[in-house]
Amino acid sequence: MRSPTARYHVLHETIYDYDSPVSLSRQLLHLTPRDCPWQRCLTHQISVSPAVTATRERRDSFGNPVRELAIEFSHDRLAVRAESTIEVWPHLPVDATRTDLLANPARPAPGRPARAWPGYLHTSPAWENVREALAYGSRPVLLDAGRFQFQSPHVRVKHEFASYAGQCFTPQRPILEAVQALMSCIYDEFEFDSEATTVATPVLEVLANKRGVCQDFAHLMLSCLRSQGLAARYVSGYLLTRPPPGQPRMVGADASHAWVSVYCPELEGGRWVDFDPTNNLLPDTQHITLAWGRDFADVSPLRGVILGGGAHELDVAVTVTPVAEVGNQALSLP
Repeated sequence: MRSPTARYHVLHETIYDYDSPVSLSRQLLHLTPRDCPWQRCLTHQISVSPAVTATRERRDSFGNPVRELAIEFSHDRLAVRAESTIEVWPHLPVDATRTDLLANPARPAPGRPARAWPGYLHTSPAWENVREALAYGSRPVLLDAGRFQFQSPHVRVKHEFASYAGQCFTPQRPILEAVQALMSCIYDEFEFDSEATTVATPVLEVLANKRGVCQDFAHLMLSCLRSQGLAARYVSGYLLTRPPPGQPRMVGADASHAWVSVYCPELEGGRWVDFDPTNNLLPDTQHITLAWGRDFADVSPLRGVILGGGAHELDVAVTVTPVAEVGNQALSLP
């Protein structure tokens, strides 16, 4: 049975406390959820303290909504609060309601149950055929997909990643089945460790140490896929996490999440299929899409330049709450 449509209230708060005054600040925000065929943003507002001198809204080169801010007077603290109400529809690939396992299901991690994968995965085109379709030649170029085939600031195309992925990309294996196998390998073989990496940790180091966080696992999976000649993009968003039974949801306990999306050509022109290596699943109504790009650098929730400030302390809190649990708060929904 497919997941029902879900509505969420998302609160994303970011606070910078500076050691010395900042005289000028320019910021670029990817905090507005994008509308997708499976998702729409019902309400959204961003508040900033101190008040901004100027602001502008636009779309970036990937179609993500962005907001530019300028603060042109002295301040020692910057607080950005983004609040959204979002509706997400079920969007697993065709035949995702099947409960049969693939012929060679991934080995579950100790203490974790095996998953039933969508039957559509093993009927997708062979991965070599997809790579050939994406390769440059005397035929129409798949521009939207092709821009996600190459190296980017946090993703590398190297033989080490092709070698690691080779165990999954066997000859003529359906592309989505191979990608699912790669996702499961990362899930089984890599340890989630929030202290092991920073945003600047090279993806080759993540491969060597087999530790990291969702952002690292997304960059690793992208490096493996692009090293195989495939097109894959980085997706930034949120994931609903549930508190232990009997415990209230903790404000700020959720965090920004990251996963990958792989291009799979089809007769009707192709589709992008999402995979979450941190949780070993295909995202559906529990994932909320914020933005996508080549890697984290393209879709950082808040990035900018400042004059002054010295050292700073950063505090980020994200809370994802099903609308049914918000209670009697006034939400303007259509």
